[in-house]
Amino acid sequence: MKVIICGAGQVGWQIARHLSGERNDVFVVDNNPDLVRRATDTLDVQGIAGFASYPDVLDRAGARDADMIIAATYSDEVNMVTCQVAHSVFSIPRKIARLRSRSYLTAIYSDLYRRDHMPIDVVISPEREVADAALQRLALPAAFDTETFLGGEAQLIGVTIEEDCPIVNTPLRQLTDLFSTLRAVAVGVFRDRRLFAPEPRDQLFVGDAAYFVCHKDDIKRLLEILGKPYRPQERVVLVGGGNVGLMVARELESRATRIRAKIIEKDRKIAERAAEALEKTIVLHGDGLDAALLAEANIERADAVLCVTDDDKTNMLAAVRAKTAGAKMSISLINDPTLVTLMEPLGIDAFINPRATTVSSILRHIRHGRVRAVYSIGDGEAEVIEAEVLSTSPISGRRIRDIEFPEGVLVGAVKRGDKIQKITGGLRIEEGDLIVLFAMAKDVPEVERLLQVSIDFF
Repeated sequence: MKVIICGAGQVGWQIARHLSGERNDVFVVDNNPDLVRRATDTLDVQGIAGFASYPDVLDRAGARDADMIIAATYSDEVNMVTCQVAHSVFSIPRKIARLRSRSYLTAIYSDLYRRDHMPIDVVISPEREVADAALQRLALPAAFDTETFLGGEAQLIGVTIEEDCPIVNTPLRQLTDLFSTLRAVAVGVFRDRRLFAPEPRDQLFVGDAAYFVCHKDDIKRLLEILGKPYRPQERVVLVGGGNVGLMVARELESRATRIRAKIIEKDRKIAERAAEALEKTIVLHGDGLDAALLAEANIERADAVLCVTDDDKTNMLAAVRAKTAGAKMSISLINDPTLVTLMEPLGIDAFINPRATTVSSILRHIRHGRVRAVYSIGDGEAEVIEAEVLSTSPISGRRIRDIEFPEGVLVGAVKRGDKIQKITGGLRIEEGDLIVLFAMAKDVPEVERLLQVSIDFF
């Protein structure tokens, strides 16, 4: 498949890395020559420096025979015009645009993206993706990473293993014997800065970041087994009242179970806008690093503080100060991936990476057909893939123990009809099953082969 990626920033580069690693013909366009050079030097892609919305630039990028264009520049308007040019001039079949402005995303204006208006097949909103990720973190305060699969029936949970975890130093194979009815599988472990798919004889050690795929009804039980009892959130303080903070607050207000939320916003105009848009949320104007203001927000009684300003360092410092003042949990929005290693030493419980959420969302829409969902883990080191099993698949009709999965691939969940199956070596995979697989990045092409998803689906 031939793909043009417009925008060679962090999101564009990650998408180019995923697609070029799967033997797609990828062309990168950016008006910054240094970013184009970085992509062409480090990835198996071609590139051109220029404005993505210019027809002559797209022409030189091979738009006349491209299958897909992904407009992920920093400008909403450039992304929209790029898709319009791709459609009107070059008839590119599939067009994906990243849009940030709330006005462009309002439901009442959705007709704007019809093919006879502004022909965009898929609109990706980073702010919406980040807000959804934040809400998932709040729903599971013990987890540092979460994502749902199988229509919400299964969930990926990332948990840090601490000293009070009852199953530390216990081989994973024994968990099946100890908790025979538990529908959960350990699919990934991050240890010593390396992510790997664990084997049955592997153990979990203190300090590990472990990923599990779990049935939704068994999540509370799994957390208890890991020494992390579930605590419902009743009081939340949001530092940052911009688009993300406003979306989170609106969602919390709309829920049947009341969660008391307060917003701290430094910019007066943004604070006033949030106060006008919200009905039940208290909005405080001031600096989220101000100890007196945090005390006014009753931070010592907060079940969680969510720091979502547009500055990484402010988010980190606000999270640390809130935890020091008594907040039970802190979540920080982090754009710079190099800062993630500071989360644990600073005592920040969870972080949200906008780049990772946007990349996962774009991959989910790229890999349509039999692949239904994709979630990128870490810095693109692994993926969790949900797909339908075809009759022609090599895994159809075979037991899990007999399937020659690569070393870095594990089955996390299988749904047959309306029922989630318990994962055992003897479980037979059948045509029509929905399967969730954890795969290290290098093993994704082999996973696609096993699922018999031809290039036509991508």
